[in-house]
Amino acid sequence: MTEAIHSAPPAARSKPSSLPAFARTEDWWSILIGLGLVLAAAGAFAGGASIKWLAVAPQKWSELPALAGQLRQHATQYLALFVLWAALLGLGATALGYRFMRFVAAFAALFVVALGLYATGQWDQAAHYNLEPPLVALALGLLVSNTVGTPGWLQPALRVEFYIKTGIVLLGAGLPLTLIVWGGSVAIVQAAIVSLVTFGVIYFVATRLGLDRRFAAILGTGGAVCGVSGAIAAGGAVGARKEHVSVAIALVILWAIATIFILPLAARALLLPTGIAGAWIGTSEFADAAGLAAAQAYGGYAGTVPGIAGTPDAAVNAFTLMKVIGRDVWIGVWAFALSVIAATRWESTGVESGAGAAQIWRRFPKFVLGFIAASAVITLVSRGYTYPEYKKALQPALVAPLQALRVWAFTFAFLSIGLTTRLRELLQVGARPFYAFTAGVAVNIALGYFLSTQVFAAFWGNLGL
Repeated sequence: MTEAIHSAPPAARSKPSSLPAFARTEDWWSILIGLGLVLAAAGAFAGGASIKWLAVAPQKWSELPALAGQLRQHATQYLALFVLWAALLGLGATALGYRFMRFVAAFAALFVVALGLYATGQWDQAAHYNLEPPLVALALGLLVSNTVGTPGWLQPALRVEFYIKTGIVLLGAGLPLTLIVWGGSVAIVQAAIVSLVTFGVIYFVATRLGLDRRFAAILGTGGAVCGVSGAIAAGGAVGARKEHVSVAIALVILWAIATIFILPLAARALLLPTGIAGAWIGTSEFADAAGLAAAQAYGGYAGTVPGIAGTPDAAVNAFTLMKVIGRDVWIGVWAFALSVIAATRWESTGVESGAGAAQIWRRFPKFVLGFIAASAVITLVSRGYTYPEYKKALQPALVAPLQALRVWAFTFAFLSIGLTTRLRELLQVGARPFYAFTAGVAVNIALGYFLSTQVFAAFWGNLGL
């Protein structure tokens, strides 16, 4: 993605930093911040504590007075969280060449808006409308940017890549390598097949339609892996343009919303057992929140719609195995592979010879190493635990707070993307990205159905029985 650092007003910039070159890059600061938070959380857990108090986030609510009561009750925690983010990100912004106080002042406004968006995502009806905080943040940012315009004083805090890379490092904490063992070989194999085929279809169609290879890679990863997270990880890995990432996110959101309705209704018409339907949804859906909503909707048919076998939990459990454990773990794989390919094969100079080791390292997105390191830390902490023990002990005390911090970081990022993106630029791309991504959607749904109902039907059909 293209860094927007030069778009900030000169007054917001400080004199060039005297720090070493590596300490003036977003990649290393995202690792320092993200991995530092993971290590702090792991250390607290090892000592019998948790960072839950600091990693505060709005809880489910149904009426505005209840939400207001929540915010008042946890006001001190939100203030502490703001201070933490402002200090960590402010130090990074200073190293990148921004005035600390200018950044903090702008970030304060960003944080307040992000809090409102996060709270919106916790509305008890939000899942029905796919109001996931990062997605709503993107929509709101686009609305402001393309109507009244983004105020200049806010520019220092709109550090898109900084927030995204920090969030991706934190994402690694939610995907310990032991999940592969706990999830079983079926979810991993099925996810691998779908991931490779869907990426290949989207990339092939996109390049044949004349789209840039980096753009094609973002679209392919967004459709093959974890939707929005996959698209932004691939965008950072290949050095794509910001507007291309925005287009990919928009297409993911479009199809994620559509499949919330399409998949449960299709599965109901076919009277699929809940476990098989959950696996199909997990294979075909593009966003965790949207897929979970679809799986929960279908689980509700168990016992109420004649002919649908299985338990309500089987749909959600199958979706979780397939999407969260099976497909999401491919984020790091695709980001790593694409970064190497971009560095060695997609050199913008036109030179055909491969880049040397030093060149690969220079262009390699270091934040991917942070993702892997965060996953390794949680893997070490979780060794010796069974999956039920992990869900009962580690998930709420260690992983959930880091996931909450990740949502904060992604909300900052998507809000910044929206506030720095002009729809006029997106419209100039044309319909070709839509055709390429939709081709992948069709293959993804058909292949996911075949694998879930034919190849691995025995496993998914018996899940939860």
